[in-house]
Amino acid sequence: MTDTATAVPGLRLPGLTVEELTLTVPVDRGYGQPLSTSGTGEEPATLEVFARILGTKDSAKPYLLYLQGGPGHEAFRATQSSPGWIERALKDFRIVMLDQRGTGRSTPIGWVDGHITGLPAGLDATDPEAVAGYLTHLRADSIIADAEDVRQALGAEQWSVLGQSFGGFCTLRYLNEHPEVIREALFTGGLPAVGRHPREVYAATWQQMTAKSRAFTARYPQAAAKLQELSARAASGLELPDGTIATGDHVRLLGHFLGASGGAERLAYLLEGDIDTAAFRYDFAAALPFAGRNPLYAVVHESCWADGGVTDWAAEAAMPEAVRTDPTLMAGEHMTPAVFTTGPLAVWKNIAERVAAHEWPRLWDAEKLRSAEVPAAAAVYFEDAYVPQQYSLETASLLPQMRPWVTNEYEHNGLSASSGAVLDQLLKLTRDEI
Repeated sequence: MTDTATAVPGLRLPGLTVEELTLTVPVDRGYGQPLSTSGTGEEPATLEVFARILGTKDSAKPYLLYLQGGPGHEAFRATQSSPGWIERALKDFRIVMLDQRGTGRSTPIGWVDGHITGLPAGLDATDPEAVAGYLTHLRADSIIADAEDVRQALGAEQWSVLGQSFGGFCTLRYLNEHPEVIREALFTGGLPAVGRHPREVYAATWQQMTAKSRAFTARYPQAAAKLQELSARAASGLELPDGTIATGDHVRLLGHFLGASGGAERLAYLLEGDIDTAAFRYDFAAALPFAGRNPLYAVVHESCWADGGVTDWAAEAAMPEAVRTDPTLMAGEHMTPAVFTTGPLAVWKNIAERVAAHEWPRLWDAEKLRSAEVPAAAAVYFEDAYVPQQYSLETASLLPQMRPWVTNEYEHNGLSASSGAVLDQLLKLTRDEI
């Protein structure tokens, strides 16, 4: 760690104690591409990492590090009762809400006033190769190095870790590198495939999305007709308010609704709208999972699965022919180059192409995981649209103290949708209470 800091009082929130911690840390943690910055003899590039610590009046509670899903999203801006699991967590813990590097208040990456923001001084923001190289420093390996600095700054010898979706990928990296500092590891829809190419993972998620799509259109047959109409209109370009010219790939991405509790109903309501109204066009744009507010979610998305090797647009490569030809078969988190052709993400096109061609280092080592003697529990959602349960169980078998809980009671967002029930179940599993 290059900076010493202590937590200071933060935003006043009813019913909560709030502290804020900001650290200056190295950009280069030894995992990404060498930085391309101008000049000689410069100090190593740094960035800021921000964490908000939430608690109750009992300040003696241990810490729980929360690792957000994504990649490329900041931690929740929480209240005493939102998200739904936080009230349960506060009974046992002080919660550390970490903004992962490149998001929120941790030197966020974005496009503002005609240029990319959040880059190190001296890095040429107009050079796609240089920017893509910087983005290789924003993966789970570097995020966990930052988390270790936060833990040390808080003076915690150990803490518990809760990882949702991509946050679970980060948690597994934490177990891979520093199991001794983790009291208990909790995964919700976030046990990744170890040692498999992303194409294998996306092949499985395409199968799951095909099943979900067919169940959706069987329940809402009028939605099938609307998807076909929408896809036909998009074949010649369908302009959205943010400048995106929607293609069939954009229409397909509306399927991400099906990965969350209540999502099928939300998608059915969206598809009731008249295509040629402002309301529908704005709602369509807002419904797309990959957008300009959090560009990292689009640009580095496939890298979160890359346990070594090159991703090379793995989701598109794995897309079944039936999906390509049937507009009623939808996608989940399946990134394709078409997302970068127009609209707010177009400025990231050349960068995304270079990220897709990057040779990634390994994230997880099976032998290290087999020796990680840490109490662990995982909610594995049987019909998860984003993280295939068969690979999650394969990974669970590597961890000696892992207790997986396989359920179809919840979708991928079970942690937030269950009002604390999922978190409570995982805590009981790690503590041998059930």
